[in-house]
Amino acid sequence: MGGEAMNQTYTRRAERAAIIGGSMAGLFSALLLCRAGWTVEIFERIGSELAGRGAGIVTHPELFDVIDQAGIDRRTAEVGVAVEGRRVLAHDGSVAGELELPQVLTSWGHLYALLRKALPAEVYRHGRDLRRVEERNDSVIAHFADGSATEVDLLIGADGIFSTVRAQYAPTVAPAYVGYVAWRGLVDEADLSLATRRDICDHFVFSLPDGEQMLGYPVAGTSEAMERGRRRFNFVWYRPAAADGTLRHLLTDIDGVSHTLSIPPNKIRPEVTAALRDDARRLLAPQFAEVVEKTTQPFIQAIQDLETPRMALGPRTVILGDAAFVARPHVGAGVTKAAGDALALRDALRDETSIEAAVKRFESRRLPIGRAIIARARHLGAYMQAQIDTAEDRAAAEAHRSPEAVLAETASMTFLASENADLKHASEIVGG
Repeated sequence: MGGEAMNQTYTRRAERAAIIGGSMAGLFSALLLCRAGWTVEIFERIGSELAGRGAGIVTHPELFDVIDQAGIDRRTAEVGVAVEGRRVLAHDGSVAGELELPQVLTSWGHLYALLRKALPAEVYRHGRDLRRVEERNDSVIAHFADGSATEVDLLIGADGIFSTVRAQYAPTVAPAYVGYVAWRGLVDEADLSLATRRDICDHFVFSLPDGEQMLGYPVAGTSEAMERGRRRFNFVWYRPAAADGTLRHLLTDIDGVSHTLSIPPNKIRPEVTAALRDDARRLLAPQFAEVVEKTTQPFIQAIQDLETPRMALGPRTVILGDAAFVARPHVGAGVTKAAGDALALRDALRDETSIEAAVKRFESRRLPIGRAIIARARHLGAYMQAQIDTAEDRAAAEAHRSPEAVLAETASMTFLASENADLKHASEIVGG
């Protein structure tokens, strides 16, 4: 559904919301609240469109439910590339394990474009850098770096892992590096050999060097092409990197400047990339070694945890998505969690008689889910940490590193039901 058609569905009410941050969580929040009759504005710090950032995204049923409720017609908008199952490749390239598990894989840029197209253009404000939030008795005011301000009924912090909104209310809550990195990259399917395309380009695929994990799957190609031969293959390679040794080496750029937790891809030293390709040939299944070799510019993501004790920061201020919880990527839940947060907020605002009550209800529903995803992701990723402190931790980590466990557990959210059957009940009493 385009912006013009969507405008016709609005039922305008008095309530106004300011959303800080225009990425996935902000877009889902805006789309859902607009359809519920709210007047909404997104304030994005970056002065240009965000499309094209990021790499692969794993979808889950909950994500499709929120996409539908956001007004995006999936009959005319393909969300991603479908695969029928998963496989683990042995070091020699043979198939060491398989699992039938249909799933849809997409990319950040493709999903962002779908959401952005569905949002009326006038809702989105570029180049608006939040400086502080001011709570009043019956409203909340967002103050921006350019001296402007907006007064609304509800403020939503959807401004990511380094959230300005969160920093004002909870300055001690910050992301923590967990001891390993992810090398990421995209390669055109057409650039791969026919044999490699046959083995990996229609599956969610893994290679499991000792203490590491490589995975990959197909996503849309240039101009969002979904056809075989025109797609791209997205890879993520998790590798231990001690903060005071390997990580510092990786994040020292071509000018000798040492970066803390990220580095622009074009600043990665050629010798670091060359070493990565050498390690790929030595450690990975040959299909993945070819993927790494033919990826023009791999980039580095330092893996971090972020866990907040509160999502309701004020009577009319909430945080959601990566502003509240950032889990290690092994659950593949980041975008789905953000969408679920936005939906829960919409539902609470619809069902409660006051915004203050809705904010509390939203927090009680989503805090337990964020915590459960964080805990699960820590378990799945523990064996890749640069240092595992105790024998108990090492034994727990071993349970998640077999091919069978990796196939069944990675990028799956079924644990939320099976591991904590009373999650819904627990969410209703958090903070009570």
